[in-house]
Amino acid sequence: MLSQVAKQLRSHPALIPLFVFIGGGATLCVLALGRAALKNPDCSWDHKNNPEPWNKLGPNDQYKFFNINMDYSKLKKDRPDF
Repeated sequence: MLSQVAKQLRSHPALIPLFVFIGGGATLCVLALGRAALKNPDCSWDHKNNPEPWNKLGPNDQYKFFNINMDYSKLKKDRPDF
């Protein structure tokens, strides 16, 4: 299978950017999915020891992927403990 793909790429070099961009996009999708599954407080993998992981976040913990003009170290606690 890979030999056929390599043969096609040698005969049609215009397909190389297509493979590069599709492979890069697939890699970024897998990385984003992995980050969301492992770092997001909404996703709980261990229901026995940590059933509600969002309650253990402090006010200065950053859990968003990208946030403009937000300094999490200066936030004060504005919610009650449960």
